[in-house]
Amino acid sequence: MEFSLPKLDRVKQRTQLSRLNRGIVEQTDLPTRGRYQDQFDNLEKHTQWGIDVLEKYIKFVKERTEIEISYAKQLRNLSKKYQPKKNSKEEEEYKYTSCKAFLATLNEMNDYAGQHEVISENMTCQITAELARYVQELKQERKSHFHEGRKAQQHIETCWKQLEASKRRFERDCKEADRAQQYFEKMDADINVTKADVEKARSQAQLRHQMAEESKGEYSSILQKFNHEQHEHYYTHIPNIFQKIQDMEERRIVRIGESMKTFAEVDRQVIPIIGKCLDGITKAAESIDQQNDSQLVIEAFKSGFEPPGDIDFEDFTQPMKRTVSESSLSNSRGDGKSEPKFGGKSKGKLWPFIKKNKLSLKLGGGPEDFSNLPPEQRRKKLQQKVDELNRDIQKEMDQRDALTKMKDVYIKNPQMGDPASVDHRLAELGQNMEKLRLEVQKFEGWLAEVEGRLPMRTEQTRRQSGLYETQNTSAVNNCAQDRESPDGSYTEEQSQESEMKVPATDFDDEFDDEEPLPTIGTCKALYTFEGQNEGTISVAEGEMLYVIEEDKGDGWTRIRRNEDEEGYVPTSYVEVYLDKNAKGAMTYI
Repeated sequence: MEFSLPKLDRVKQRTQLSRLNRGIVEQTDLPTRGRYQDQFDNLEKHTQWGIDVLEKYIKFVKERTEIEISYAKQLRNLSKKYQPKKNSKEEEEYKYTSCKAFLATLNEMNDYAGQHEVISENMTCQITAELARYVQELKQERKSHFHEGRKAQQHIETCWKQLEASKRRFERDCKEADRAQQYFEKMDADINVTKADVEKARSQAQLRHQMAEESKGEYSSILQKFNHEQHEHYYTHIPNIFQKIQDMEERRIVRIGESMKTFAEVDRQVIPIIGKCLDGITKAAESIDQQNDSQLVIEAFKSGFEPPGDIDFEDFTQPMKRTVSESSLSNSRGDGKSEPKFGGKSKGKLWPFIKKNKLSLKLGGGPEDFSNLPPEQRRKKLQQKVDELNRDIQKEMDQRDALTKMKDVYIKNPQMGDPASVDHRLAELGQNMEKLRLEVQKFEGWLAEVEGRLPMRTEQTRRQSGLYETQNTSAVNNCAQDRESPDGSYTEEQSQESEMKVPATDFDDEFDDEEPLPTIGTCKALYTFEGQNEGTISVAEGEMLYVIEEDKGDGWTRIRRNEDEEGYVPTSYVEVYLDKNAKGAMTYI
């Protein structure tokens, strides 16, 4: 039985195959694939740039905190540099209001530096540390989002490759079916071909056509699946991923804005305290009292000397009867004249002895009783010494009380310690306190003399004072009785002080014939005084002597025993009876 396809069916089949091939070509045109891939690349670059901006801001804040720390450290060092050193001369200067204000300024600057340290600490905790942690979280989130996007992109690429493979297989099967159909038609039209060959060609054409139909169905199924996946990819998955990336980027922008607000708020929080520091500096400046400072200077340098009196007229028309004024000592020295010599050690001139003692004071320190100072300054130094000794006594007493309590505890609880172990220390404290009390009595005696609280002293006090004076003379090179010049002025010629140790020469002898000073009264020695220093004279209790020069405010009176013995004695050791009508008394014109 002969088999042949109707001619109309063969034409229809070729038409359907041509249309199917055109549909395949149309389905493979996907212009948006590369476009979405490009957007992923752009977003990846942009989000990385956003992280870089955040890290740059973290670096900026970190450098700001380092600047604040460095600034605070420099302020603290500056404040410490100008702080007064303890137990130094600078500490004494801070009794003035201007120096107190400066000290308050230094303290306020120290607090001011502390606020900059607070700024640095808060910025580090609230900005730098928080943003650094957020950047790590942001990097992880960004990585997960783009990993999800690449995964979705790979999935759609896989589906696309399956579709391409199915399409090419369908296309190949259609072409082979078309060639088999053409071969069958050729064999069917050829009369020389056997029937078996024609049947074989027809079977082959039918098989190829069946394979093409199967490829068509497979391709159609894969194409529908791909279209569904593609729709989900471009309308669901990719938009969701893009939205997540957008949310992440917006959170980053909001976070950096909040950090900038915190940056300003940290500064704003310390402004009130910094304002208080500046107010403290202003208040300290307003507390400066120039009059109070001037009064402190007056009190510090007040000497207690009375202003010098009028200079007396010296009548040179009567050489034998002229009198010498109280200030003629210095005048005669300036004119090349000297005082009359005293007998023995006391016969030397007074000014050289004063200068020599002052030189030794500078080399070896002042006397213990501060007798080298003016009365007012001496009183202050003695009062300070008494207060210092009283504080030392109080410290020793506190230690003694503490050790006594410890001993009681040891007695009640022998397992805690041996009570006898503190006896030696208690004995030492007792000895120290006794020594300090004796020192206090000694300085209080000198202080009472200066203040005039002791018009009469007991024999024991006088002996003790004489002992102290003897000790002082050996300690400071016989300078315990050093004073200002007899007229109350200070002598500071350092160029001549080194020459005062030179023995008397013929230059001194030319003044031996100087007429002695006239007596202006008499005095009675209240106590015995050992005049061991040059320029002084020894007196016995109850002895009557002549006064030739009054006390000038330095605590010394010049007296004469006879023609060759005269010198200085403490004013508090004698009772003076001035006789203005006595022979040779000074007259004031």
